[in-house]
Amino acid sequence: MRKIPRRTVLGWGLGVAAGRALGQAAKVEPVFKPEKDASLRLLRWSGFVKSDEELWNANTKKFTEATGVPVSVEYITWEDVRPKAALAANLGTGPDIIMGWYDDPHIYPQKLVDVSDVAEGLGKQLGGWYDVARTYGYSNRMRHWIAVPVGGTVECLTYRTSWTKEAGFDEFPRSPADLLKLARALKAKGHPVGFALGHAVGDGNNWTHWVLWTFGGKAVEKDSKTIAIAQKPSLEAIAYVQELYAQMVPGVGSWLDPNNNRAFLAGEISLTNNGISIYYAAKKDFPQIAEDINHSPFPIGPVGRATELANFSQAFIFKHSRFPNAAKEYIRFMLSPDQAGPWVDAMNGYVTPALKQYQDLPVWTKDPKATPFRDGIARMQHNGYAGEPGQQAAAALAEFIVLDMFADATVNGMSAKDAAARAENRLRRIYRG
Repeated sequence: MRKIPRRTVLGWGLGVAAGRALGQAAKVEPVFKPEKDASLRLLRWSGFVKSDEELWNANTKKFTEATGVPVSVEYITWEDVRPKAALAANLGTGPDIIMGWYDDPHIYPQKLVDVSDVAEGLGKQLGGWYDVARTYGYSNRMRHWIAVPVGGTVECLTYRTSWTKEAGFDEFPRSPADLLKLARALKAKGHPVGFALGHAVGDGNNWTHWVLWTFGGKAVEKDSKTIAIAQKPSLEAIAYVQELYAQMVPGVGSWLDPNNNRAFLAGEISLTNNGISIYYAAKKDFPQIAEDINHSPFPIGPVGRATELANFSQAFIFKHSRFPNAAKEYIRFMLSPDQAGPWVDAMNGYVTPALKQYQDLPVWTKDPKATPFRDGIARMQHNGYAGEPGQQAAAALAEFIVLDMFADATVNGMSAKDAAARAENRLRRIYRG
């Protein structure tokens, strides 16, 4: 990777020091000087936590006050970001910056501005990037950073403490086998569990990828060519999910992302996977339930290490932008401590940043129930594991191939071998195109 000019590195330190010395309203010299008469358009996802957008807008206003660059922020649903970003890439017009998902930048890397100076500068300032962040942001094909990782809406297992104890578990399970025992005991007490098996972009994809990976399964080998989904570890993962499915509340086959939130807060389920948004909503509207909620990282299975997936977001700049310097400065500004710290704090840790220094934010320890979300990016694998990020991996995720494999073997009544074979055929069409 190329080196950042010494003057730029010095600018990072001076900018931060000046900002802290002079206060939030101080106007400091930008690291990336915006073009004359610059203005920016940002397209980003709309979150499930209101304070996300409130703080993002407030920080954007601070950026405009500091630089004179107006920024128009458009919020759209998670599912709509990918097609709108692809359209802008194909047409060569539209937003300057996209705050999008996973490995989407690797679909059209030649259309994106080299942001190595921004990414490397943030990394040096803030303790470095987690491994998965570099995997997502750096293009081996282009040999530079094509996106600046923002972070992820990390998911943990969310459960009712009193019901877990009622089921005979004083501590939350640390292995998939014990998690299954807990699920059986909870159902026997009238408190079934619930995990989305419909096309839930976040919740459904995240837990099914975890269970595939924790048993040692994978969709594709390191060569990004050899399909591996129908091997023995996948069949073991499917058999496990078939048993877990028997402990679930009816209807999970049609669940989308909001359904498990509603079911949990309604007392219909005792255990699910989610971001911190369930707890956030409970503290506001159902304080008695909030007191009974706790969180745990996903258990570690036979593979012997953490293998989680989170909804990972990163910012990228299109080459059609007339104001690439202004766009770089905006991203740098928004991910710097004076802005990113209050943003994450206001969300109660809804987004876990991809920069390591942010693990020291007070939000992770002032409420111990938030602590399990702190290290979620460190526990992540990228969605295309064990291959590289790219168009095929993005397509496999967008088409819910891993999720559908488990749904086929549970909701749709297929055998483990038939469900894996169907997934194998779908992946082969994508990877061999």
